[in-house]
Amino acid sequence: MKSLNNNQQAFFELLRAGLWNEEARLSKFGAINLKEICRIAEEQSVVGLVAAGLEHVTDVKLPKEEVLLVVGQTLQLEQRNKAMNAFVAKLIGRLRDAGIYALLVKGQGIAQCYEKPLWRACGDVDLLLNADDYEKAKKLLLPLATEVETEYTHFKHVGMTIDGWVVELHGTLHSRLSKRVDRQIDAVQEDTFKLGNVRSWENGGVTVFLPAVDNDVIFVFTHILHHFFFEGIGLRQICDWCRLLWTYRYVIDVAGLALRLDEMGIMSEWKAFATYAVEYLGMPAEAMPLYSDDAKWSRKAVRINAFVLEVGNFGHKQRRDYGGMSYLRRKFVSFWGRLSDMLRHFSIFPLDSIRFFGGVLRSGLHAAVRGE
Repeated sequence: MKSLNNNQQAFFELLRAGLWNEEARLSKFGAINLKEICRIAEEQSVVGLVAAGLEHVTDVKLPKEEVLLVVGQTLQLEQRNKAMNAFVAKLIGRLRDAGIYALLVKGQGIAQCYEKPLWRACGDVDLLLNADDYEKAKKLLLPLATEVETEYTHFKHVGMTIDGWVVELHGTLHSRLSKRVDRQIDAVQEDTFKLGNVRSWENGGVTVFLPAVDNDVIFVFTHILHHFFFEGIGLRQICDWCRLLWTYRYVIDVAGLALRLDEMGIMSEWKAFATYAVEYLGMPAEAMPLYSDDAKWSRKAVRINAFVLEVGNFGHKQRRDYGGMSYLRRKFVSFWGRLSDMLRHFSIFPLDSIRFFGGVLRSGLHAAVRGE
């Protein structure tokens, strides 16, 4: 982590302390600026983890006003999470009363893997449904929505706003990276629904079903790769993956995981991100499946980190503004942007950046047409 400045190193020290509930020592980084550290945390949507890390600082006294500002943000985060959990319970109950079977994916389900679930930044409510229940859920929920996004009919995906919360219905969790990857995602989804491989979360008296751990690991990691190649990935998503792997470290089928990754052709990505998790986020090496300490993965981890810090959570720091552009200009800007992204990805995953470029380009052109 020699390429990082003092504030960035202190940020990662606090992040690791919050992730793993361990001591943080900041004096070794020299002069640091807590406001700058908090700015990075906000960009990466990990304010709650940094706040947890501040509780474990043992060697320096930080400015009281700045610490209180972080505490205030964290209290707001707690209240938002409580409100979202109540909404999820209400939503799942409404679907269940209508005979609709839905799984909660990502978000609040993964939050339960953290030391302090209410301190994880919450986002949308993502529900995974089979084909029939996807259509039934649309019919039930669309009349309740105050805003509805354009549906991606091919991927069976539609977003809507209900009671102030964004709800996304997924009939599939395709990565759109390649047919090879998505065939395995389909197989994992079939295993989830047809064989009933799920786990549960008791949320306010309502049982919320989540994918079984071995299946969820695939969903979460391919979601990371989707954002890495298509838009940009932030630390919140990578921390989610780490906490899922840590929480269920004794029950994950590592041999089965390796087989699935090989079938999808993304073992290189797993090993590179695994090294990143160990070297930058403090993930215990013994708890990271398929981790290798080969120097080539460390080199890739350095480049992953540079990309993560550059683009921010879900790539929001590099979102393209198409406002006022003509249709043809939007398509050109999107193509050039995706080509630039591919060159950056090429330095980390040369073969797969080419293999996935078709899907990335199609997604970018589609987004440009929609003005996203």
